[in-house]
Amino acid sequence: MNDAVLTPENYQSDEQSSDAVVASSPGRSTSSSQGDGAEVFGGSSDNSSVYAEYGAEVLKILLIEDDDEIADYAVNGLSQAGHKVDAVVNGEEGLARSKDAGYDLLVIDRMLPGMDGLSMIKAARACGVDTPALFLTSLSGVEDRVAGLEAGANDYLTKPFAFSELLARVNALGREPAVSSVTDCIAVGDLTIDLTNGTVVRAGVKIELLPKEYSLLAELMKNEGRVVSRAMLLEKVWDFYFDPKTRVVETHISRLKAKIDDPFDTPLLHEHKKVGYSLYVPRTAVAEGC
Repeated sequence: MNDAVLTPENYQSDEQSSDAVVASSPGRSTSSSQGDGAEVFGGSSDNSSVYAEYGAEVLKILLIEDDDEIADYAVNGLSQAGHKVDAVVNGEEGLARSKDAGYDLLVIDRMLPGMDGLSMIKAARACGVDTPALFLTSLSGVEDRVAGLEAGANDYLTKPFAFSELLARVNALGREPAVSSVTDCIAVGDLTIDLTNGTVVRAGVKIELLPKEYSLLAELMKNEGRVVSRAMLLEKVWDFYFDPKTRVVETHISRLKAKIDDPFDTPLLHEHKKVGYSLYVPRTAVAEGC
């Protein structure tokens, strides 16, 4: 009997269910219906142009996965979330493609035919490839995870996994800033936040925020122009690594928007339904000289 797989099509309607997972197929195939390295957008599920229109950042992802079912699931879901995904089925091609500086993230199955994922990431790092890498694997032992991280992976996700967790980890790795880019003061348009003294100012007006509102704003401003998922906000702001089944994020977003947007002409805080939130200056405002 085949294991049930949560597809991207039914993910959105079931995304609040913590039991929804994708399972690795018992048999692994060395062929792929996606072709050799063809760029795949899951039919009509490519939302990258929508993200770009709203000013949100689109990640270009290289997926190296030989299991057709899991590859289709990941490609379709990530494409529906606005990202662009290239898919290949073996480590040799993955290594060659990983040297393309245009990728923002590598998602690698550890148990690949021929050159496995561990060997691939070691070779990629030896060639100077510093693109963040996420391992997908059924090997969940501590020694396996340590080996993957020491080989050069940035994160590790074991199968079966929920798509919400995959998306959150992809977004987190894709937006991870370089150490040199971290600053104590961040500005988005006429809104500034000082991470040292905790002050928030917009258009010269000081804004008083509650602690969670401040943490929420800081997380969004650190990721200017990028969509931050609800799951990631729960993790970063509330230290929740599960869905509390409440509207705590939505409530705080509403309160924050009332303070930083409503009294001003140009909205900066934007909602992307069933995906997350982002903070950016709309292009129309930029064109007007805001």
